[in-house]
Amino acid sequence: MAIYGTMRTKIPHERIAVCIGTNGETKKHVEDVTHTKITIDSVDGVVLVESTPQTEDPLAVWRARDIVLAIGRGFSPKRAFKLLDEDMILEIIFLDTSANTPKALKRISGRLIGERGKTRRIIEEFTGAALSIYGHSVSLIGTIERVNVAKEAVQMLLKGLAHKTVYSFLDRKQRELKKAELSLWKPASDFNL
Repeated sequence: MAIYGTMRTKIPHERIAVCIGTNGETKKHVEDVTHTKITIDSVDGVVLVESTPQTEDPLAVWRARDIVLAIGRGFSPKRAFKLLDEDMILEIIFLDTSANTPKALKRISGRLIGERGKTRRIIEEFTGAALSIYGHSVSLIGTIERVNVAKEAVQMLLKGLAHKTVYSFLDRKQRELKKAELSLWKPASDFNL
């Protein structure tokens, strides 16, 4: 019996119901697959994630906490459950430094979302990373390589670069990612040993 610890985090009040789910299903699913115990304070949004005697994975508490954070940052539970895959990570970029007024936040969010969601959709399609823009944050879920490309695209938009420039960057990076992934799967006979 191993006890791996406790993590505390906080989610926005308006996302508590989503995190709990209908009849507690979302919370229970996270607890069941990670073998953790999750306690959510419905008044202030403080979430406590604890290991249990059944917790086998030393990273289970961390994974459960990240799923809760992802749901709190606007992802649907289905998209947040991608974090159960050990290759997936959650990256949260806070916009407080870029958007210090409500008008600035609206402008920045508009640039990141794009007309009818075009920019967000392109970032997701080209990188394979899931993107959520919620409140004062942009959150990404994907492999570390794909999240890093998406993060760079987001930062380019935050700096004010033209959408066309960012789309060209994403196109180039998508080709590089595909090429790198293909080279990982070369048969042993293709290598000069």
